Amino acid sequence: MSATAPLRNRTLSAEELARRERKIPEHYWGYILLAPAVLLVMALILYPVVYSFWLSFHSKHAYLPITKFIGFENFRRLFFESEDFWRSIELGAIYAFGSVTLQLVLGVSAALLLNQTFIGRTFIRGVTLFPYMVPTVVVVILFRWLFNDQFGFFPYMLDLLGMDRDAFLWVSPDHVMLTVILISTWTFFPFVVIGTLARLQTIDPELYAAAKVDGAGVFRRFIHVTLPQLASVLFVIVLLRFIFMFTKFDVIWLLTGASGLGYFVRTLPIYTFTVTFNQLQVGAGAALSVIMFLLLAAFAFVYFKLFKREENL
Repeated sequence: MSATAPLRNRTLSAEELARRERKIPEHYWGYILLAPAVLLVMALILYPVVYSFWLSFHSKHAYLPITKFIGFENFRRLFFESEDFWRSIELGAIYAFGSVTLQLVLGVSAALLLNQTFIGRTFIRGVTLFPYMVPTVVVVILFRWLFNDQFGFFPYMLDLLGMDRDAFLWVSPDHVMLTVILISTWTFFPFVVIGTLARLQTIDPELYAAAKVDGAGVFRRFIHVTLPQLASVLFVIVLLRFIFMFTKFDVIWLLTGASGLGYFVRTLPIYTFTVTFNQLQVGAGAALSVIMFLLLAAFAFVYFKLFKREENL
């Protein structure tokens, strides 16, 4: 027994050593565990993007099984023959820049206020997030009532101020873009508040104390202390909000639709939907989606370049 025991131990040790050699290295487990999520993302995101690029080079009907390769013909028609395409880009830029600018002004102002110490601050912070939690369809229905030219709240306020309510119709061809921008600003400015307030709470108070010692007032402290500290956060916020607003569909669609009054706020996403599902031109609609993707990618590239250049100065 005593003679065979060391041999058995040596045999087991050899088997254990071989088993260890066959084991998957520990650093590979991360890739294995992430593989299902990566495959899911590729299936849900990458495949539709690639398919859209493929469709953009084809003439395809929405319902009929007709698909024909036409190369860059869809893009040529959009760039050189479609006035609605260029108009949709212009309206989309107005809507995105207008709403993002107001969201920044309102969001940063609210964040600066909520960063102060006062009674009921926690409750007010919770209320500030309320617009972001309300479903978009509820928001649009609410504002349709508020802006109604007969019994809405805002026309009623114009009457109290002695102004002619008929001189400023909120949901009309002349003012519908402003109305859509205001609705979007009220709905999405809490996104700016959350990011800005989170960064404000991490700023070292000694920076403000040193600025006060140097004689800096409230405005100069904001310019020379607060804004530089918020630069990186505002960079991300502006980039994300512009991308979200340029591709925003639901607010405009629920308020105006695609035809009639919707013609005056027919941004690129609305125009893409119209071409694809109303005109049944799936290939042209895919070309529009590709153009929208490339425009946003170009904007992000230029934006990153400018931000890095400012950081290096």
